[in-house]
Amino acid sequence: MPLICPTPGKKGIPALIVAILLLNLISCKSMINDEKNHPFTTVPGDSLHTRIYTLKNGLTVYMSPYHDEPRIYTSIAVRAGSKNDPAETTGLAHYLEHMLFKGTDSIGSLNYEKEHAELEKIISLYEEYRKSTDPAKRAAIYRDIDTLSNAAAQYTVPNEYDKLLNSIGAQGTNAYTWVEQTVYINDIPSNKLNQWLTIEAERFRNPVMRLFHTELETVYEEKNMTMDSDSRKIWESLFAGLFKTHTYGTQTTIGKAEHLKNPSIKNVLEYYRTYYVPNNMALCIAGDFDPDETIRLIDKKFSVLEPKSIPVFTPPVEPPISRPIIEKVKGPESEELVIGFRFNGVNSHDTDYITLIDKILFNQTAGIIDLNLNQQQKVLDAGSMLVMMKDYSAHILSAKPREGQSLDQVKTLLLEQLEQLKKGNFPDWLLVATINDLKIEQLKLYESNRGRVEAYVDAFIMGTAWNEYTSQIERLDKITKEQLVAFAQAHYNENYVAIYKQHGKEKSEAKIQ
Repeated sequence: MPLICPTPGKKGIPALIVAILLLNLISCKSMINDEKNHPFTTVPGDSLHTRIYTLKNGLTVYMSPYHDEPRIYTSIAVRAGSKNDPAETTGLAHYLEHMLFKGTDSIGSLNYEKEHAELEKIISLYEEYRKSTDPAKRAAIYRDIDTLSNAAAQYTVPNEYDKLLNSIGAQGTNAYTWVEQTVYINDIPSNKLNQWLTIEAERFRNPVMRLFHTELETVYEEKNMTMDSDSRKIWESLFAGLFKTHTYGTQTTIGKAEHLKNPSIKNVLEYYRTYYVPNNMALCIAGDFDPDETIRLIDKKFSVLEPKSIPVFTPPVEPPISRPIIEKVKGPESEELVIGFRFNGVNSHDTDYITLIDKILFNQTAGIIDLNLNQQQKVLDAGSMLVMMKDYSAHILSAKPREGQSLDQVKTLLLEQLEQLKKGNFPDWLLVATINDLKIEQLKLYESNRGRVEAYVDAFIMGTAWNEYTSQIERLDKITKEQLVAFAQAHYNENYVAIYKQHGKEKSEAKIQ
């Protein structure tokens, strides 16, 4: 049994940690099937044998029992990301993700009462700091923040959350934030499920904004690294062109430098209180466990979270793109041409069609782009990809020029491949083969606990009913070549954004010091 040793100088171990230690010693008795108390839905023919529960506090639970190995892959998904960031404090969702690793009033503190007093002062000073425009005053406030942060750190146990997870054999502990979601990941031994649930329920109950000062430096470094990235310039320019009014294009997940330099712990806490509520979250697990016993445990542990009403995000209606939007960016890496088409969101009928079109154009073997461009070496690294999001999606084509080739020539060649598809100039068997490849990809994905959980997270975040999610292959099977060609003719015209990524230097956002 792994042991957690008291920190030197610590008067005792918090009650929560004692409870977790005891859970290592106690084996749970088998629990009877209580479907009446915990009703669930299933989808006929679902190969994952998925159970979907909604607890009394609104928490959604996805389960897939899979006894391939004695481990469980877990994700706790929050249906909120950078698109929900306040316009004046972008990067906030990502920053909160970092803070969810810092513990609570019961994890990570030697004396929370004293620590809390210092943290409250720090929160107030950050509000003063971000409102002040006088350089001398800001410098003085920051010195005070630094002093108080050092005082608060005396009561902190760094990395105690991570140590708790290590003590139960957790692997791959991580998290990520994107436009619509923030997701917290773990891979745990199946016999430590009870302990993991205890830790995670506590983690989301009352996260403490400790070590904010030092974590800010980590976020600064992440931001500075993106500033040197050519792909970041391409991505931001492409999305700014495709989404003129939606936060997909007007904000970034990492946030603006000026906002990161003027953080608001108050706003971070408000974001947490607004979106980190059980009726806006899903607990997704796949692996070696008994579902009836597990839902009892989840309900017991996570019932401490209280539901609240969630603000409705009303996506702005993007104006049509009637003619090509051309943008140019420069950077030290090789030149590249990127073309993006905007489509309706993931739950629209557009998704099925662009899924097939993407694979018919590029599948790394026999797609139109594969055969006509890559295998004939007419360009370098030509490809196609989809970015599926809830409110809108994007289909992106890209390629790099050969020596002596212009980006205009690359663009012409890429668009010619779309014209081939729009004319139906591809063999009938390619559509059938594309669907078969998608079936194989799905089967391989579902062979792992991680693949199953990622599908659950995707469905929950996008608000896609599980029966709709699992029936996509059936829908694709019904699409004819004629229907696909007609869709392409209607949707792939002059309505694109093209990014010319040229070699060179340009003035960019100043790095955070």
